[in-house]
Amino acid sequence: MTTTDLPPLHLEFAVAGMSCGSCAARVERILVGRPGVISASVNLATRRATVDVLPGAGTAVRELTEAVERAGYQLSPATDRASQTTRAERPERADHAPAADPTDRVADQADRAADQADRAADQVDPAEDPAKRAADRAADQADQEDPADAAERAEQAGWRRRLVVAWPLALVVLVVSNVWPHANSARWLAAALTVPIQFWCGWPFLKGAARRARVLSANMDTLIALGTLSAFAFSTAELLFGPGVQAHDHAADPRGTPSAFGLHLHYDMAALIIAFLLLGRWLEARGRSRASAAVRALVQLEAREAHLVAPDGSERLVATAELAAGQVVRVRPGEKIPVDGIVRSGTSAVDESMLTGESVPVDKAPGDAVFGATVNSHGVLTVEATAVGAASALAAIVRLVTAAQGAKAPVQRLADRVARIFVPVVLVVAAATLAGWTLVAHRPYQGLLAAVAVLIVACPCALGLATPVAIMVGTGRAANLGVLIKGGDVLERSQRIDTVVLDKTGTITTGNMALVEVVTVEGFSEARLLAVVGAAEAGSEHPVGRAIVAGAAQRGGTPLPQAVDFRAVAGHGVRALVDGRPVLVGRSLLLAAEGVTIPPAVAAVAQNLEATGHTVVLAAWDGETCGALALADTVKAGAAEALATLREMGLGLVMLTGDNPSTAAAIARQVGIERVVAGVLPGAKAAEIARLQGDGRVVAMVGDGINDAPALVQADLGIAIGTGTDVAIEASDITMLSAGLEGVATAIQVSQRTHQTILENLGWAFGYNAAALPLAALGLLSPVLAGATMGLSSVSVVTNSLRLRHFEAGAGKSLARGAHVRMGYRSVVAAWLAPVLLLAGIVAGTRWVARSATPTNRTVYLDVTPAGLSPPQLVAASGERVAFVIRNHTDRPCVVTIGPRGGPVVRPGATGTVKVNLEGRGQVPLGCAGGPAASVTVG
Repeated sequence: MTTTDLPPLHLEFAVAGMSCGSCAARVERILVGRPGVISASVNLATRRATVDVLPGAGTAVRELTEAVERAGYQLSPATDRASQTTRAERPERADHAPAADPTDRVADQADRAADQADRAADQVDPAEDPAKRAADRAADQADQEDPADAAERAEQAGWRRRLVVAWPLALVVLVVSNVWPHANSARWLAAALTVPIQFWCGWPFLKGAARRARVLSANMDTLIALGTLSAFAFSTAELLFGPGVQAHDHAADPRGTPSAFGLHLHYDMAALIIAFLLLGRWLEARGRSRASAAVRALVQLEAREAHLVAPDGSERLVATAELAAGQVVRVRPGEKIPVDGIVRSGTSAVDESMLTGESVPVDKAPGDAVFGATVNSHGVLTVEATAVGAASALAAIVRLVTAAQGAKAPVQRLADRVARIFVPVVLVVAAATLAGWTLVAHRPYQGLLAAVAVLIVACPCALGLATPVAIMVGTGRAANLGVLIKGGDVLERSQRIDTVVLDKTGTITTGNMALVEVVTVEGFSEARLLAVVGAAEAGSEHPVGRAIVAGAAQRGGTPLPQAVDFRAVAGHGVRALVDGRPVLVGRSLLLAAEGVTIPPAVAAVAQNLEATGHTVVLAAWDGETCGALALADTVKAGAAEALATLREMGLGLVMLTGDNPSTAAAIARQVGIERVVAGVLPGAKAAEIARLQGDGRVVAMVGDGINDAPALVQADLGIAIGTGTDVAIEASDITMLSAGLEGVATAIQVSQRTHQTILENLGWAFGYNAAALPLAALGLLSPVLAGATMGLSSVSVVTNSLRLRHFEAGAGKSLARGAHVRMGYRSVVAAWLAPVLLLAGIVAGTRWVARSATPTNRTVYLDVTPAGLSPPQLVAASGERVAFVIRNHTDRPCVVTIGPRGGPVVRPGATGTVKVNLEGRGQVPLGCAGGPAASVTVG
């Protein structure tokens, strides 16, 4: 076998140093560009990268790590939550792994020897204090903490520490900067308090920007560092080298030195921007942690200890990590079952709600399968382990959920493309903003503030988080409800489903024959008939025979007699001697061949039962027909209600089965399915799905058997019943852990709700940037508000995604498909408009408050006369708020203009007032449009 015939190696890594969607896009490009890499995907929310590489291509973990580190990020092999092993160092197929370094093998052998020594040392000493053993076990559990969880907590703690320092200092800087703006002591105090905010609280942003600068790249940290350092540097330059401060009159500059900020310091701007950003990062980190809580909850369900039963019957307490397949454990009432296994002795009821979502305990007896992390309700069970650790069902579920949470939905591609070019575009926009305000409007001071606002407000974080956080929460909530969704593309395909095709046996029905009716000939009792027939069938291996024996034992009420000389007649039934009498049990042909006459009444009843989908078995002894037994594959409990929910959702239902038409039609009538395709061979099921798709249907297939696997693959959405075969589950897109059909509606609903949330998040993110960038460039959004709204954008998409944690099975089941789609469109449009309206309201509100709350420094009176404007020359200080009172002494209206802006209209003989904040330095024209004019020298 050549390396090209081998499946690709699947590696997973933890990525550190990412702060926004552009970071994730850059790391992904680096990984994809490495030789031998087939594909790579980087998830900003989970901070993980998945890479598929060609076996034998020479691409090692070390090469990938070094390539990413050269770009300023850190790549390390990820830890599998389910097995606590390093997945990037443990390829899926050992025979495909690259040759290991001999030194690594020696180190591994040493590690294994040390582990064995540790386990030997940890054997329970009978004389040891039980309290000390309990403390040691608690310490061991703490040591086993998932590194990913520890990293999440450390990240939150780091942001929180900086947050609690930044906000008190920033508020003090805000107060002293605005209450005593011209007092030297207040200005120096503001500078001193801003230093720790800028260089300690804001250090993560500065460090990230420096790393990007070293490799000639940029990300969100670059924008934040440029914005806050600009405000800090220019304020410091103004403080150290600007003109002196005069208490009341700032019209003149004593030293004639140009002033960058017109005597105004903006330390409060730098401090508040960092404070708002820290708040946003802390809330975002908390939200991501809550989003990944589903996987942590699954991992924590696992039992930590087990009572191991030795071959001599003795018992000792061991860690579950020490167990191996084939060993026997004992589980007492109230304990978690530590392994997947088979019950060898004991009976009990086991709570499997964590696995299937069903709250009713399941009875267990010898021979039944049990699963790890389920809870033994009562009774003592002795269980032989069949799977432990990473091979258990719980570990498989954790891997499926983790893989789904790291997957990308196709809709994310647009956000990725935008994030890839976002930061360079923002830098260009900021430079153009500064140049435009300086060269066109001649207001460099305002241009600088606008450029800083552009740098701060441009947030690709919301774009990067819009999809992955929603997928994390949605797939995690689905797992809690007993539904495993395998990827982000599944969420998108679920939106278009209009037809659900269901297999019959094992999907709609239980898949097990059951005795449902007994008909006796006059003179024979039901109990006697069941006893004799049950005894005759006791040696049968046929499903019908086993169902008769089980039904006879359950309904007969009398012990079964012994049968001898048992013989099976292929395709017809069985013969046996019961109490010395020859007994026939089987089809009418068997009785006819033996010359037994079937009474017309019994034949009519049998014919009616067969017409309704039952399997009918006749019984005779001593040459006389004694009765008939009807068997059927019973419909699963709740199947009719579950399918009614699907119909209410506007989905068409089709039953697809290889059974005969009469039986299929009878089952379909019971559950309310109108369209039935019967007599379909296993190989033709996929062709039937393709035919429906050819008619324009978007099909979801629900099945459980090996013969359903091709149809599950062919369907647009494959849904496997979790009680089915591994082949069917592997071929499906969604797996239901419970046997009931209620999960089908839940699977489709949670997929649709998650996809709708993704679109809402993207609508918010694009709407925010579409509104925020123009407002910032036009100088309508201050840098402080830009910082606040930037943090709000990321927190908003995370918070919206967290609403999925409260999704309940059956929610919205009365909504028809068309209504659901229309509601989804409306919610997306609303999500896009919300940030636009919010930002517009913020800008309008702040400007109104500024105009209302800012007092005027002085009032200047201007007279409009036929000879011109008097006085024609005025002088004001930068930073002053001046009220110009204009008195019109002409016979024409005066349309007041101040610089490029218009003012009120002052009619002849009337007076008008306009208040202006004068910033920067230079000449500001003032007068009537097309009429007399004056100028204000701002210094």
